[in-house]
Amino acid sequence: MPTYEYECGKCGHHFELFQSMKEPAKKTCPQCKGRVRRLISGGAGLIFKGSGFYITDYRSEGYKSAAKKESSGSVSATSSKSTAKKSGSSETGAKK
Repeated sequence: MPTYEYECGKCGHHFELFQSMKEPAKKTCPQCKGRVRRLISGGAGLIFKGSGFYITDYRSEGYKSAAKKESSGSVSATSSKSTAKKSGSSETGAKK
């Protein structure tokens, strides 16, 4: 059930009310019985409960592909260095 914010037009009293979405909007102020209006609310924050949620779980596809390219680029650079060392040693061995 959502929490609705109300403000009284007569006395300016600001209050929140936890009510069902099916319930009609509140019409009178609990303090002065003046007319109230429902305010547009920012809503509540997102709450994760449990141990399985991480900041990287919901990354964008662009971020994931860039991270994959970056990690594969460092692996290929390392493997090309080791390949160059192997081929370089075989060339010097062939020259001898």
